[in-house]
Amino acid sequence: MSQIDLSEQQVKAIIDLALAEDTGKGDVTSDILISPELNCGASLLVKAEGVLAGGEIARKVFLRVDPTLKVDLLLKDGVKISPGDIIGTVSGRVISILKAERVVLNFIQRLSGIASQTAQFVTKVEGYKAKIVDTRKTTPGSGLWKNMPVRMGGGQNHRMHLGDAILIKDNHIAVLRREG
Repeated sequence: MSQIDLSEQQVKAIIDLALAEDTGKGDVTSDILISPELNCGASLLVKAEGVLAGGEIARKVFLRVDPTLKVDLLLKDGVKISPGDIIGTVSGRVISILKAERVVLNFIQRLSGIASQTAQFVTKVEGYKAKIVDTRKTTPGSGLWKNMPVRMGGGQNHRMHLGDAILIKDNHIAVLRREG
């Protein structure tokens, strides 16, 4: 079972892609309505019970958008969360916070959802000789960062890529039967 973690270069590339998708033409609403000098603070508020995953990626998104933002994470990835908990705070330029907001929330919601669902499955198999593991069946380009929340939820990663382990599947057997 592989335990590959993302390199800083991979994380940066994923964040850059997400930001490009969300802000490819800028934030025209904020640019029209908000002074570039206006500062504020904001909290990342939990709305559902589960397991946190993606807090550290969220911090990196904020800092990628604006390295002058002050980001304080109050909870660590992998902890149980409840409605009303505050994951962290961010302060600085309002325009920068708003530019990062949707991407930050997308990462936290998606990754925490995977971690929380995994934790539910892990709880259901307690006492059995079973393990909850992920697969490589993911949206292209997302497998590396979707495997981290599985571990946060108490599951394990099966194979990150074809070179991690031998796994003889039905299509291998079918091909071998034809040759034999």
